[in-house]
Amino acid sequence: MNNYFSVSKEISNEIVIERSRFIAYTAPTEAEDEAKAFISKIRKSHPFATHNCYAYIVENGAIARFSDDGEPQGTAGQPILEVIKNKSLINTTIVVTRYFGGIKLGAGGLVRAYSSSASEVVLSSGISEFILSAVYRLDVSYDAYNPFLKFISGIKCKVLSTEFGEGVKISVAAPTDLDFIGKITDYFAKSLPISRLNEEFIDYEK
Repeated sequence: MNNYFSVSKEISNEIVIERSRFIAYTAPTEAEDEAKAFISKIRKSHPFATHNCYAYIVENGAIARFSDDGEPQGTAGQPILEVIKNKSLINTTIVVTRYFGGIKLGAGGLVRAYSSSASEVVLSSGISEFILSAVYRLDVSYDAYNPFLKFISGIKCKVLSTEFGEGVKISVAAPTDLDFIGKITDYFAKSLPISRLNEEFIDYEK
């Protein structure tokens, strides 16, 4: 897998249907422990809620879970999960907290309510593309720093950190299918002190 899509940020959104409050929360979560911690946080913030229903797909799509949390089977968790799937998201958790307003919605009404809540919170968060990238460490002189900035402005990459000392130590990510070392060597017409550290998924829009 060279890329995936997830929600962009942690955010909440509320809708009211027949006097019931549906407060949806979402967050990017890569691991199942992160998803569980996020769900626990929302539950603790709403101790008197009628239901805290959720769904998540994590571990790069390997794990999918959902819960109706007391709502009729198939009316809450599954519809939330279907929103995540239909939008082709992974590493995403959605929790919908409901405060019952006194009017029963019926099975169809609940499915629509939870689906709408999940869809609205994803819309509020936005969707980001995460691209499999190599992380490099470079050491450049101060004279080469501005040329380096000009170089990276013309390719797809992202500076993760910069340390200024006797020289400039830079951590930069670039998609794995980009020959970053070859391009920077050609640009400077020489080899630079550079090492490939690891690979990770990067959102280049942030």
